[in-house]
Amino acid sequence: MNKIKLDLLIVGAGPAGTAAARAAADKGLRVLCVDRRAQIGLPVQCAEFVPMPLLRTVHETRARVQDVAGMMTVLPSGLEHHSVFPGIMIDRGRFDQGLAELAQAAGAEVNTRSTFLAWDGRHAQIKLPSGEIQAVEPLLMVAADGPHSPVAEAIGLPHQQVVYTRQYTVPLSHPYADTDIFLSDAFPGGYGWLFPRGPVANLGLGADKRFEDNLKLPLEHLHQQMVERGIIGPEVLGRTGGAIPVGGLRPMIHGNVLLCGDAAGLTHPITGAGIPAAVISGEAVGLAAATFLSGDEDALESYEEDMQDQFGPALRRAVQRRTSLEAVWRKPAAREDQVMRSAWIAFDEYFAA
Repeated sequence: MNKIKLDLLIVGAGPAGTAAARAAADKGLRVLCVDRRAQIGLPVQCAEFVPMPLLRTVHETRARVQDVAGMMTVLPSGLEHHSVFPGIMIDRGRFDQGLAELAQAAGAEVNTRSTFLAWDGRHAQIKLPSGEIQAVEPLLMVAADGPHSPVAEAIGLPHQQVVYTRQYTVPLSHPYADTDIFLSDAFPGGYGWLFPRGPVANLGLGADKRFEDNLKLPLEHLHQQMVERGIIGPEVLGRTGGAIPVGGLRPMIHGNVLLCGDAAGLTHPITGAGIPAAVISGEAVGLAAATFLSGDEDALESYEEDMQDQFGPALRRAVQRRTSLEAVWRKPAAREDQVMRSAWIAFDEYFAA
């Protein structure tokens, strides 16, 4: 088994991992970022919406598809609530690939078809595309490998609570400028969505499998409803799905292993939004690694404190709202508008004490 030494090993080449690779390589670290997928960013398992503060990153990656102006939230009674909610629909595959290209331009090595196998506290084992096992000895390792993080499992962390999603790509009948959100007891622990992407849209839903383990039937029902409203066509152009962590923040520093993005539980437990936190935490952990290795012993703790300060309050509120909803799912209260209003970010009730 051959062995390589480097400053930083990053497992996962999504937005968090490649943002970390770019930031660390910019500071002169020897960085290797590995991903088990054959191609960065594919398959896409994302609704592909990001808020306007990520505009610079979207511009850098040339991933912009269209702008979104607002959000239409549909409550269980059918009542519609419109709110201003500007953002950008992206090509998520292109977004991830663009971030990887920026990391490589900064000097990081980004390898696909490379699978993390094990960690003994000093050495990582990586299975290469050839099938060969390579030993990597990094000074620091970053887990940016998603909600089912193998790195987190290797260091003994428990599995995260997740919501599972199912999504169709469908043709839009006319240009659409808003996102549509559907709150319903039919998808407990999650919600339904329509996100426009030029001539097509992402139509999907998420649910907690403890309450609903068949996502196909409610999605097909939502699809038919939208066809009957004349918003989308009946064709299904693509299918995808994935898992979203909803348990809130995890400890991010474990000796010389650092967590960021979905692996750190930074995804919003109510909306499922994870791209902004992935990019922000990735950049932050890459800079923290460089600062730590240059001699600042407090840099890693400062990274975790900064992430707690930036994301902790919103994530804790979201976890509280999820906990309240779990008590009523599949009960009459879950079909009441007031209950749903208290658990969705478009309403003032969500932010009440």
